Amino acid sequence: MKTFLVGGAVRDSLLNYPVKERDWVVLGETPQSMIDQGFQPVGKDFPVFLHPKTHDEYALARTERKSAPGYKGFIVHSSPEITLEEDLIRRDLTINAMAMDEQGNITDPYNGQQDLEQRIFRHVSPAFCEDPVRILRIARFAARYSHLGFTIADETLSLMKHMVANGETDYLVAERVWAELVKALSEKTPSAFFYTLKECNALQSIFPEIDQLFGVPQPEKYHPEIDTGIHSLLSLEQACLLSPKPEVRLAALLHDLGKATTNKSKWPSHHGHEQSGLPLLEQFCQRLRVPKSFKTLAMLVMNYHTHSHRCFELKASTLTDMLSALGAFKISNSTLFDFVLACEADSKGRTGLENKPYPQANYLIKAAEASRDIDTSAILKGELQGPKIGEAIRRLRISAVSHYIKSV
Repeated sequence: MKTFLVGGAVRDSLLNYPVKERDWVVLGETPQSMIDQGFQPVGKDFPVFLHPKTHDEYALARTERKSAPGYKGFIVHSSPEITLEEDLIRRDLTINAMAMDEQGNITDPYNGQQDLEQRIFRHVSPAFCEDPVRILRIARFAARYSHLGFTIADETLSLMKHMVANGETDYLVAERVWAELVKALSEKTPSAFFYTLKECNALQSIFPEIDQLFGVPQPEKYHPEIDTGIHSLLSLEQACLLSPKPEVRLAALLHDLGKATTNKSKWPSHHGHEQSGLPLLEQFCQRLRVPKSFKTLAMLVMNYHTHSHRCFELKASTLTDMLSALGAFKISNSTLFDFVLACEADSKGRTGLENKPYPQANYLIKAAEASRDIDTSAILKGELQGPKIGEAIRRLRISAVSHYIKSV
């Protein structure tokens, strides 16, 4: 059996980057011969097997032919006669079209090492345009490697624009878009993911709610960067400095979607944008089938981020009700901590204000602690029933928050 390490593992090892997964291509074998050697078949669309000991993925060398629109519209052919070069040419980028044998020798028929050294994303062949997921993948690679100086080759960017103009991105399915998005949010520079999509005109078709923010002005007094789209990506960048959690990063990115709905006659003011953005956020989450943990936090941040910024001005009752909505009175609930991080990212996601302190975070956490520690035993043992119990506990919490406010 001839096996070669391929794809991301080769690329990242040459970059001295952590190798998380190892994929192998196998020459000269058949599905049955792999099974006879103890490999477990797992591929539905093409022959992929798990190694009996390491559980790494081993794929038989294959070719692909476009048969229909979208990323599933391919006819896959695998046989022992297919060469390594034939397998590698179907890959997306030259830096992903290298193979390494067991002795560490590199097979690089499409100059991937040169593009790696020059920090260029370049497509391997014109077949790149047959799979719209490749647009998302390049954007995700930008999120991962832009800090190393990677850029997109002019001819590859031109091809990406051509694909968008031809409507290829219309065939992307929600699950795949979300999978690439959540990976990008976990990378070092997620904002590069969105800047790349905007550069090739794909942001409008894939994430229209975000694209609509560009060109929408905000008051320069509070937002020196003015443009709401730029502010949203600056907020995302600040969220990356504050938290590794993709939920926090997505919430910071989406918090101002409502500003795209403001009537132009009212620009640059955006009164009520917190609530007007909720239907757009609901639409975003439904279309991409966003998991509940992401949606819940994003909804809370959108609804209450201006409350957070103005928390020193809020009445005890308003502050208590907000903390209740955040689940801040449940000791095991960390939503409050994620919420204040996303709000801090919003506050710092403004040109020239990146290092401005955000004392509101500690204020909210301390207020929650003060109202969480109230003694509710007398109410629970008393004669009150139904909603009256909750209202009595609420009044106790408001009193505790009021005492905290006066003590600060």
